[in-house]
Amino acid sequence: MKRNMLRALILIVLFPRLADAALPFAVAPVEYRPVAAGYAAEAVVEAGRQSTIAAQVAGRILELRWDAGDMVKQGQLLARIDDSAARPDVAGNQAQVAQAQANLANAQAQYERSQQLVARKFISQSALDQARAGFEAAQAQVAAARAGVAQASATRNFSSIAAPFSGLVSARHAQVGEMASLGRALLTIFDPATLRVVASVPQDRLDEVRKSGRAGIEFTGLGRWVEATSVVVLPQADNRTHVSLVRLELPKDLKGIYPGMYARVHVATGQAVKLLIPDAAVVRRSEVTGVYVVNASGQLQFRQIRLGEESGDKAVEVLAGLSNGEQVVTEPMKAGIYLKGLASRH
Repeated sequence: MKRNMLRALILIVLFPRLADAALPFAVAPVEYRPVAAGYAAEAVVEAGRQSTIAAQVAGRILELRWDAGDMVKQGQLLARIDDSAARPDVAGNQAQVAQAQANLANAQAQYERSQQLVARKFISQSALDQARAGFEAAQAQVAAARAGVAQASATRNFSSIAAPFSGLVSARHAQVGEMASLGRALLTIFDPATLRVVASVPQDRLDEVRKSGRAGIEFTGLGRWVEATSVVVLPQADNRTHVSLVRLELPKDLKGIYPGMYARVHVATGQAVKLLIPDAAVVRRSEVTGVYVVNASGQLQFRQIRLGEESGDKAVEVLAGLSNGEQVVTEPMKAGIYLKGLASRH
């Protein structure tokens, strides 16, 4: 690293006038610009609609048609489980219904005969009451047997699982041929149109958030900024940390954003003037952060700098190492190749 920086400094002395010819790379000015100032908070992406599809019947998994990253539509078949274990239950309950109906027919005939005998005073009222109780019990047995058939049939229908809504499969938890127990997770899906960001904000900053009503969301891993479509302070607080949750809705149809991703929320509470350079100009080499600078004399050099926060418009704040009006190279790879080319010729 030190050898490369020394070589660059030597090139400044040997080739001091780059400005006399057209530069083979783009440059941009270091300048003060007004940017949104405010409060920044850690956040995480979540889906407003997300579901883990689980088995509702035990059996071997016969089909599991989708994998992580697949889009599914509402009503599409997601999985099918062998329902052979449920078939005997259905047949057995149907036999119980037939038996209960036969018992009901006998009890009804007995009750009707008892009514006739009471009218002729051949049997007592208590005998009629007993016949009526038997008839009502037989009716209850038929209803219970039919309920058993309905439950067994419904359980059998659970062997085919359809998508409850349209969405993206985020995880697959099982494979075809494995045994699915009752409640075992098979797939997890979420609706990309319901993605949002939730941030934890101390209570002493909530008033600023409410008054602002607008915020930028930075996805540091992707190098992207988006504007929240709405900012809502949820009416709850953690009794230990005393922070509240702020929900920020994301624009629709964002690509590459998934639940659980880290994000950083920047709540705009005013404006500040900062010294900025384009993100593209920054070079990061191990622990060194710097830029290629074309100074007032037209000399190209690599200079170490100290950066502040991202501004949200593909620019970053400079805290030290650069001055207003200087020119930085926005194509640092080309600048490095250019310097190496000069070094190889001398």
